[in-house]
Amino acid sequence: VQLQASGGGLVQAGGSLRLSCAASGSILSIGAVGWYRQAPGIQRELVARITGAGSTNYADSVKGRFTISRDNAKKTVYLQMNSLKDEDTAVYYCNADILITAGLRWSEYWGQGTLVTVSS
Repeated sequence: VQLQASGGGLVQAGGSLRLSCAASGSILSIGAVGWYRQAPGIQRELVARITGAGSTNYADSVKGRFTISRDNAKKTVYLQMNSLKDEDTAVYYCNADILITAGLRWSEYWGQGTLVTVSS
């Protein structure tokens, strides 16, 4: 099972990016998925999370600007980021609870991270 995060890049302040987190492998179901970010010298923080049922929650710093969504058929979760600010610059990671076919158990997986750089 792998999680592939993509969509990062360089964007000007006020711009937008959409991140994708795609799961692949022997997967029966995907539960909650979270997007985290880590800036240099700062502890990794939760940015947004979506449950298997579609309920969402956001860090206060991104409420109203970021939207998390999921496409279960594509096994992909998205993070739409609008009105980006300098302080959004970080490496973004996705994390998912996945029910794998081997042993029929839930396991936690992390994507490799994608860099978002916001320039002013």
